[in-house]
Amino acid sequence: MELSCKSEYALLALLELAQHYPDGQVLQIKEIAAHQSIPDRYLEQLLATLRRQGLVRSQRGAKGGYSLARAPWMISLLDVIQAIEGEDLTGSVPSVDSTPEREVLRKAWQDAQAAAVAILQKTTLQDLCDRQAQQQPANLMYYI
Repeated sequence: MELSCKSEYALLALLELAQHYPDGQVLQIKEIAAHQSIPDRYLEQLLATLRRQGLVRSQRGAKGGYSLARAPWMISLLDVIQAIEGEDLTGSVPSVDSTPEREVLRKAWQDAQAAAVAILQKTTLQDLCDRQAQQQPANLMYYI
């Protein structure tokens, strides 16, 4: 299983929105695109898809922009990837010839996919925000 560029950009945009969720701030596409290094036009298409899937909401007008439609702890990474990719990640692996060796390999691959899906399902945008906050160096002030 591999994270597509499309899904990565969507997750980065949603992470940006999740960071501003507590203060209720609405972000414009230009702000998100500049901060996350995502092309404006591409981000516009992604956010339209995410809006249709109910993950973000848009607000029109001069003070308009995008915000999360649900709390960050209620949006899993699996929700985002399925909204963008439009596919079931738990699909089975096709088997050309059914030999005992291939069946063992197919079962191992299915187990790996199931484990990956379980992690994506339990990991939320809030989890990513928390991890990011832990990685940022503390603003320490030294007095002499």
